[in-house]
Amino acid sequence: MTLPRFYCPVDISIGQIIELPASITHHAARVLRLEHGSKLILFNGRGGEFRSVIAQIGRNSATALIEKYLPVERESPLSVTLAQAISSSEKMDWIVQKAAELGVNRIQLLATRRSVVRLSAERSDRRLDHLRKVVISACEQCGRNRVPDVLPPAPLLDWLSHRLSDVQNQSGGDPPSSCFMLSPAGKEGLRYYSDTFRMTAITLLVGPEGGFVRDEEEAALAAGFIPLRLGPRVLRTESAALAAVAAMQALWGDY
Repeated sequence: MTLPRFYCPVDISIGQIIELPASITHHAARVLRLEHGSKLILFNGRGGEFRSVIAQIGRNSATALIEKYLPVERESPLSVTLAQAISSSEKMDWIVQKAAELGVNRIQLLATRRSVVRLSAERSDRRLDHLRKVVISACEQCGRNRVPDVLPPAPLLDWLSHRLSDVQNQSGGDPPSSCFMLSPAGKEGLRYYSDTFRMTAITLLVGPEGGFVRDEEEAALAAGFIPLRLGPRVLRTESAALAAVAAMQALWGDY
């Protein structure tokens, strides 16, 4: 039987009795109907997980006794940064949820010319908080003990400009070979790169529903991104990133 898993971002040690956050208490008590003595797994995002038992639980509060530390890691040897153009709410939820399940390490949200969603500063903060909760929930479900970063939205051209500057400072101007931009105009697919390179870290750039405009594509090329084609079919933005990450995990990760 699989034990329920909860993300609890606090210091945790064996023998400690900790008070569970309100969100965990609500889910444990009112959704899962856990009782005194129920077993559960806690993880704080710093690696490994803790087998625990409910010491006290009520409608509004709960505590857990930490019984044992389990040095379990489920991270892929392939580090993936997904640079994803902002999409509509349901699509964006789906993308970040499945990206976390597929092993993506960080997600950079990008505002592009053709992004259908425009967020004010206040809405951007709320949306970012929501997406981080989606990622945490995905980690609780899929067994990951390290929570991927979801980075605040940035204008694509500004992000590419900063990235190009960082790359030039770090590599003397040589573009990295592990930065890919999904593009129907790409000449090569992943099969070509699987025979040429052994990847350990990848940045994957994915456009919005309508794709990138020309100056965005040119800026990405200047920043060292290699156009990558996923077969002869044009995928939707919510399919493209996930298909690419899954294929990359098969080639260089833990699939």
